[in-house]
Amino acid sequence: MPLDPRAQRLLSMLAAAAPADRKRPSPEQRRQSLAKLMQFSRNDVGPVTTRDGRCYGPTGALHYRMYTPAPAGELAQYDDGALLPGFVYFHGGGLVAGSIDTHDNVAAALAAASGCRLLSFDYRLAPEHKFPAAVDDALAAVEFVIRHGALLGVDSNRVVIGGDSAGATLAAFLCQYAAIVGGPRISAQCLICPVLDFSEPWPSREMFGTGYLLDKATWEADLADYLAPDIPLDEPVVSPLSNPVLIGLPPAVIHTAEFDPMRDEGNAYAVRLADAGVSVAHVCHEGMVHNFHALGALLPQAKPALELIGHQLRSFLDVSVPH
Repeated sequence: MPLDPRAQRLLSMLAAAAPADRKRPSPEQRRQSLAKLMQFSRNDVGPVTTRDGRCYGPTGALHYRMYTPAPAGELAQYDDGALLPGFVYFHGGGLVAGSIDTHDNVAAALAAASGCRLLSFDYRLAPEHKFPAAVDDALAAVEFVIRHGALLGVDSNRVVIGGDSAGATLAAFLCQYAAIVGGPRISAQCLICPVLDFSEPWPSREMFGTGYLLDKATWEADLADYLAPDIPLDEPVVSPLSNPVLIGLPPAVIHTAEFDPMRDEGNAYAVRLADAGVSVAHVCHEGMVHNFHALGALLPQAKPALELIGHQLRSFLDVSVPH
């Protein structure tokens, strides 16, 4: 399918605003650019209530925002005091940019769609905090939610780990880590436009590496800011797809985009998981670009994609859909 006309208009608009010489962006430029882009995000899925909090990570406080499907109308079943399935969510941004605030609408939409009490965490960003800071914080976040589930209103036996883009990198690795060490038990993983492999020259990275929202110059800068030069790119903590053993991982919801440089590795991960006996719900969205799900003000395909993700998670978690 050709590139969606609305997506093409978005790319043309971004190209017109970009400098002619595409140099490596600084971390601050990366953060400002993502923050501006995420202003086009929307929660058109359903109402939620929010509460901010913090837990303690490896080096200090980790801030989170908890989203609960609003107890109103058809969603009256979601009492604030009830134990709901949990969803630990990590935002995208190349592990250099992004925050709870930039991904606020996306997190709210996923909570409403999935029926989960979703906790979106801020984690330490590079280059100020290089690898493995983000991984350590993400693990601490998951352990906090499962250990304190009852206090948070989360059913610790039904917890999803998920994220988009580089946040999905963290989520995928944590699911692998939990399987290797024997816990914590994860009920499902949710990977949206995931970044899963820096160790192979995937064709989609070459085909869509310039002019398709996420440029090669950007992901190479992110990687250089995040990793020390001596860290192998084929380590599963960097490239989860490179893990040779994927048996025993939780069911996966994976959504990729046809014109995303990261498309091939996301599609390949879905296939490898299925071959390993993991239940997989995978959709590659035709005509779409990286991060399309977060651009609902410009791309009407975002809302049904988020709703579908929620439906698929409900199925894995055995959560009824309100009628």
